[in-house]
Amino acid sequence: MSIQWYPGHMAKAAREVTESLKLVDVIIEVLDARLPASSRNPMMAEKIEHKPTVFALAKSDMADPGITDQFVRWYTREVDMRAVPIDSLRGTGIKELISAATALAQPKLEKLAARGIRRDTVRALIIGIPNAGKSSLINRLAKRNAVKTGDKPGVTRQKQWIKVGNSFELLDTPGILWPKFEDRQVALKLAWSGAIEPTLLPLEELAQELIEWLKWVYPDELKSRYHLSDLDNQPEEILALIAEGRGAILSGGLPDLHQAAEKLLRDVQTGKLGKISFDRPDQA
Repeated sequence: MSIQWYPGHMAKAAREVTESLKLVDVIIEVLDARLPASSRNPMMAEKIEHKPTVFALAKSDMADPGITDQFVRWYTREVDMRAVPIDSLRGTGIKELISAATALAQPKLEKLAARGIRRDTVRALIIGIPNAGKSSLINRLAKRNAVKTGDKPGVTRQKQWIKVGNSFELLDTPGILWPKFEDRQVALKLAWSGAIEPTLLPLEELAQELIEWLKWVYPDELKSRYHLSDLDNQPEEILALIAEGRGAILSGGLPDLHQAAEKLLRDVQTGKLGKISFDRPDQA
C-alpha cells in the first residue's frame, strides 16, 4: 500500500521546522502512545537528530499500559532517549515532561551563559504528526485554549510561540506527515488511529484489515464490544455481524458494511474497544 498525502501547508511547515531549530534549546516530539514508532515522522527525525529531544507519548490513557511501559524502557535502553507518557485531559505526566525538557536544555543554556548570554527561559519546539495529541498537550501546558484542537488531521496550521509559566516557551508548528507511506503496516496503523483522513483509503477494506489484526492481538476486546461468540468467521463476515448487531441494515435486508466500518473505526479511535496499542517495541 502506497499512500500519498502531502498538502502544501505541510511542505511549508517542514521548511519552517528546519528554520526554527536554531531558535530553540530542545525538541518536544509528540507521538501517539498507541503507535509511537509509526507516528514518528522519519523526515522530521532526520532533521532534528542532533537536537536534544524528549518524546511525549500522548493519548497514553487510550494505549495498552503494559506496551507503553515497554516503549519507555526501550527508548531509554536502545536509543538513549527520554519518553514520557502523558494524558493531556487529566494532566498526567505533564510535570515530568517539562522537567525532562528543561534538563535537556541546560547544556545549551550553560554554553550561552559562558559566553555572557544569560537566559532563564527554556525555548522548546513542539512537533508531531496530525491528530497525535499535540494541540491538546499545548493547551494543557498553557492552561488555556492556546491552539485549536480537533479529531481531524491537520487542524493546526500556523507557527506560534506560547508561554508556559515564567520559564518555558513553546514554539508550535503544524502537524506534518511525510510525502509517501511505503510501509503498508505503518499506513494501516496511521489510518486506524485517525492520523490519515479515512477518505484516502477504501473504508471497508480498512475495517476488514483492522478486524484481522484485532482477531490476533485483541480478540477479547473485539468479541466483548460487538457481542461476538467467536471469531472464526472471515473479516467481511464479522463486519456484517457488527452491522447487524448495530441495526445497520440496507433496504433489502443486507448489512450496511460501510456504516459498520465507520462504527468500528470510530470505536477504536475513541477508545471504546478498550486500551489498544498498534505498535510493539520489538517492531520499532
